[in-house]
Amino acid sequence: MGSYRVAPTPSPSSASPPSPSTSTANLLTNASGSPPQLDLHLRLHRRRLQDPPDWGYGHVYTVVVVNCTFPDPVVNVDNSGGKLLLLASTGGGGDRNFNFTDTIEVLAEAPGSLDLSIFTSPPKYDYFYCGSPLYGNLSPQRVREWLAFHVRLFGGRSHFVIYDAGGIHEEVLEVLRPWMELGYVTLQDVRDQERFDGYYHNQFMVVNDCLHRYKFMAKWMFFFDVDEFIYVAPKNTLRSVLDSLSEYSQFTIEQMPMSNKLCYVDEGGAGRTYRKWGFEKLVFRDVKRGIRRDRKYAVQPRAVYATGVHMSQNLKGRTNHKTERRIKYFHYHGTIAERREPCRNLVNYTELTFDRVPYVLDTTMRDVGGAVKRFELKMIGNRLQRTRQ
Repeated sequence: MGSYRVAPTPSPSSASPPSPSTSTANLLTNASGSPPQLDLHLRLHRRRLQDPPDWGYGHVYTVVVVNCTFPDPVVNVDNSGGKLLLLASTGGGGDRNFNFTDTIEVLAEAPGSLDLSIFTSPPKYDYFYCGSPLYGNLSPQRVREWLAFHVRLFGGRSHFVIYDAGGIHEEVLEVLRPWMELGYVTLQDVRDQERFDGYYHNQFMVVNDCLHRYKFMAKWMFFFDVDEFIYVAPKNTLRSVLDSLSEYSQFTIEQMPMSNKLCYVDEGGAGRTYRKWGFEKLVFRDVKRGIRRDRKYAVQPRAVYATGVHMSQNLKGRTNHKTERRIKYFHYHGTIAERREPCRNLVNYTELTFDRVPYVLDTTMRDVGGAVKRFELKMIGNRLQRTRQ
């Protein structure tokens, strides 16, 4: 998997699948006795070998996921270590006077580091979160609320991987640190990727990195953003919902779009409203009809070859899109990126039209706020009580 400069590729119809007698990999042993290197030659236009999870969206770099299946046993069979080398060539594309080949060290395994049991053992985690790259001046309070809510929902056998593309400043790190200490959060530094012009801070690269890095560690893997909250009705649990979907490799989740400006003020007054958490006070849901809403999704990662932002189109098995009565997500668009009080307008109506968009009062998320706060206090104490917007 890697970022590649977009270039014309041969038509898939002009490429024949690899012959069974032709190996796509040659094992090279080093005469000095050092660990072997795998010299990997790939024709990326062969559809059997590549999965493009996106179309670049007009950016210089896009993503190609290369899935390699090696004869068994052929690589590092004695666990002595080695390197996987990818030879990337222009292949005559573009200017035919230039035909360079770059050698990229894709993987280096130290002697004794390969644990083959991970491929056959039950996964370590039931539920795993793969996040998109976080960038900009993020709100520590919104991150705090999101993390407490989802650790409670996902439970003890869960893990969250956060990708830092410049958004994890010191105040956000203070919010993450208690959960990192408890083993719930891993922080990946991808700030150097900002040098490359890929869509949305190299989002396709990030989600596929997470998929392939952790795919054998999780039963279910979720892909959504930190201004989105997964919700399961009180009569169900996340486990019961996912057990009911176990015959599917993937399911998508319906969006509940919420206003990021309108807050409900009750008899307690504005002061009481401002003291609430974001998802407790932003309680007006957009009910405009005739709009196609984005969906987010979860997969059983061992069945997935490559993935995207809103779903995977490269997987083995079936996808279920009819999950509305079982699971949904509330979307508070843009609130994570603002370091200010989100309530711009205080109203006490149950229905209204604002900026030509109809809204209705929806207290679904507000009703779980108290339980989430008590859970946070139980898990990490009061160390985040003074978190700022």
